[in-house]
Amino acid sequence: MKRILVLFFCLIFQNVLIAQINEIGVFMGGSNFIGDVGKTNYVAPNKLAIGILYKWNKSPRHSYRISYTQSTISGNDLDSEVRGRVERGYKFKNEIKEVSAGLEFNFFDFNLHDNLTKKVTPYVYSGITYFAYDELYVINGETKKDSKANTLAIPMVVGVKSNVLENFVLGFEVGARYTFTDNLDGSLPKNRSLEPLKFGNINSKDWYVFTGFTLTYTFTEKPCYCAD
Repeated sequence: MKRILVLFFCLIFQNVLIAQINEIGVFMGGSNFIGDVGKTNYVAPNKLAIGILYKWNKSPRHSYRISYTQSTISGNDLDSEVRGRVERGYKFKNEIKEVSAGLEFNFFDFNLHDNLTKKVTPYVYSGITYFAYDELYVINGETKKDSKANTLAIPMVVGVKSNVLENFVLGFEVGARYTFTDNLDGSLPKNRSLEPLKFGNINSKDWYVFTGFTLTYTFTEKPCYCAD
């Protein structure tokens, strides 16, 4: 009777848990900044970005995702095509360390239990990002650090992925972060004593972008083993 009950519960929960595929892996690519200093290109990675990520695939169409990514972002007015920026000649560097969590949606079914069939799907991801950075200010043309700070951002990611090998998924994505700060480049210091040093467009927030590849390993949660 005990074995029959175990088998019964295995069969009941199998259909519920069969879609619970886990993925864990890495991100590697580059970063670029969009703000008041440097280039105005939306996607122009110039610094290394690395990270780790985990996904819990709730269904073939969507998954919950959490990640940690870090990079240096930078800007140099001399690289800009805007004449006013070139003449100003400011430059900066800042360290970004972010944690992001949200929902990833697949445009096509991406059933990872079917290892025999190669699948490709575009996807989008969004949620909430919390990141740490340095508060900066510019004085006499030199960029200096004021203090450590943190704030939120909204990630907007588009990508494409495929199960290139059994248990491995390779993806390529471009992810812009709309931040809740305008001082990644030192243009709008929080410190009131530094307000006279502000410059640029104070009505728009800063952005940073991660562009690169993800490689994840997939594994399945098994609810129980029904041995004889």
